[in-house]
Amino acid sequence: MIRFIAFLLICALPAHAEEEIVLGLSQDQVAITATFEGSDILVFGAVKRETPIPDKSELGVIVTIAGPDQPVDIWRKDRRVGIWINTDEVEVDAAPSFYAVATSAPMRDVLHHVEDLQYRITTPRTIKAIGGQVSDSVAFMNALIRIRTDEGLYQRLEGAIDLEEDTLFRTAITLPANLTEGTYEARIFLTRNGRVIDEYRTEIPVRKVGLERWLYNLAHNYALLYGLMSLAIAVGAGWGASAIFGMLRR
Repeated sequence: MIRFIAFLLICALPAHAEEEIVLGLSQDQVAITATFEGSDILVFGAVKRETPIPDKSELGVIVTIAGPDQPVDIWRKDRRVGIWINTDEVEVDAAPSFYAVATSAPMRDVLHHVEDLQYRITTPRTIKAIGGQVSDSVAFMNALIRIRTDEGLYQRLEGAIDLEEDTLFRTAITLPANLTEGTYEARIFLTRNGRVIDEYRTEIPVRKVGLERWLYNLAHNYALLYGLMSLAIAVGAGWGASAIFGMLRR
């Protein structure tokens, strides 16, 4: 009886993954300054194993970096009476302000559809709760993805992860200049034959610093003072330009 109870207790303990992720980042935070033009984050790591590498299954690595979620209103424009106007609208409860997903092989080879449903890895799965009085809301979601992809805010980097001997991996993800401030989440997945076998998560703070932070705080916390200062700068710049032009004419 005692042996049976001990066996049940051992079975109830959480199972340890035979392959685990050991991760590193080139930087653990991103500072947005007045001259910020974007940044590259190098993600590198290794696979820690307790057993030999399986021979008959394919190892895959997926890296995602997601910015803060935001609500989005998507409009469709139609031509009416010779002009373009907004007609249909779709409301998105939450969509990442930035999203990049990199893989070690084509997505179809490293991730099963069921795993994508569970872990929300591909870009469409990260967009939550699309609603509106339209029948083709998927078209609106595809339009949002297309627009943000053109802006560099959504990235699908298939085959961009270098995987060496099924043990070492690395990739670089470019953060554009038009980043939203907030906490970014990095997720790394190990897959075997399309099934997730391990997951690692970490956070990357993205913050305005220096003059950019001062101006941001001034605009949001002291709007009147910010407006008066902007007006004074505009008047001063106009007067200075007028004075220099007058001196040049003499």
